[in-house]
Amino acid sequence: MGKLLSQKQINEYERDGFICPIDVLSEDELLTCNLGIEKFERDNGEEIDFPYKSRCHQIFSWADHLVHHPKILDAVEDVVGPNILCYHATLWVKPAKSKAFVRWHQDGTYFFLDPALHVTAWVALTIADEEAGCMKVIPGSHKNQFLEHNDDDSPENLIPRGQGLAEEIDTSRAVSMPLKAGQMSLHHTKLFHASFNNNRDERRIGFGISYIPTEVQDIGKTKAHALLVRGEDRHRNFLSEMRMKEEGSESQKTYHTSLMRQFRKRQDDGAKYSKFRME
Repeated sequence: MGKLLSQKQINEYERDGFICPIDVLSEDELLTCNLGIEKFERDNGEEIDFPYKSRCHQIFSWADHLVHHPKILDAVEDVVGPNILCYHATLWVKPAKSKAFVRWHQDGTYFFLDPALHVTAWVALTIADEEAGCMKVIPGSHKNQFLEHNDDDSPENLIPRGQGLAEEIDTSRAVSMPLKAGQMSLHHTKLFHASFNNNRDERRIGFGISYIPTEVQDIGKTKAHALLVRGEDRHRNFLSEMRMKEEGSESQKTYHTSLMRQFRKRQDDGAKYSKFRME
């Protein structure tokens, strides 16, 4: 029995590479998150997009709260241990009645982390069911090694590089991970997963938080930042990321930009294509 997860759930994560659903957010917390996104969009006159969808915890207080949320971290601790870094976080917004998609892929392919212990907490800020284009996964596929990926320039692909598995895979065993607003899933960095069209009349919004135990090493060409969110970091394998200080301040915006420039360079090292580069 873990801090939040049952032993059965922990065993399922080891066997299948994912857990779904897990109740984490209250109605008030959900409201705060969605109102924060809507206010940002009103103030900027357009829907939120990159670079603001990435490393949101350095821009928005609601995202900082989620990255440090006790229930989320309790579940993560149950599968990776008590000393936890936030490696990255991304807001996934799938427009209403859209053909937006994410190809079948493995998260860790371009994260350059060793060993591959990274876990993603995908928190639903709106309903993310079959109709809304929820995530689909292939149970047990996390037991594969990282497979070759390639890039895709489709404008409807939600990933900046559009990366996905280069070879076709057998998806006959794929299962869906539907979530109600306020629930989350956990999935392993090697798990094959994808998502497809949102057929609902409202947006599908989720917040994906990438967590790693502190013993993971950075093996990328460009050094990575990571934020300590629980426990202690005796290994110091990453550039130390500071917690957000003042939402909306110029210094905070500048810091976010510097983090994103470093992260994009790391992600795009050797890439032939990217929808989003920060020079």
